[in-house]
Amino acid sequence: MDNCIFCKILRGEIPSTKLYEDENSMVILDISPAKKGHAILLAKEHAANLFELSDKSAEKILPVVKKVGQGIVKTLGCDGLNVLQNNGEASGQTVFHLHVHMIPRYKGDDVSIGWKPLSYEEGEMALMAENIKKNL
Repeated sequence: MDNCIFCKILRGEIPSTKLYEDENSMVILDISPAKKGHAILLAKEHAANLFELSDKSAEKILPVVKKVGQGIVKTLGCDGLNVLQNNGEASGQTVFHLHVHMIPRYKGDDVSIGWKPLSYEEGEMALMAENIKKNL
């Protein structure tokens, strides 16, 4: 896509600090990281989100996230790693090109990724599951 910032990075039109690249994806350091070492996997196939990505491209992504994520943890000695992928504006997606965040985490750090836990009424969870299963 001509105006997609991630497509421009993938084409080399915008400079980036590359950690990894293969025929399906590129991983770069985020220029506005939540923590230093925060990386982003960019799918080479332009798709707005996970639901538009081809199965062929989707199956190649997780092994790269695993490989690079392990490298980040080993290099930085962080206590954990968030792997985040947002789909749609309501989920926090701001660039509509499939990408996966890998954010190093440390005990007591100031990164806030969370939600207020809810609960189901009796029988509500089973009904929810049945309704979702109908759309699989």
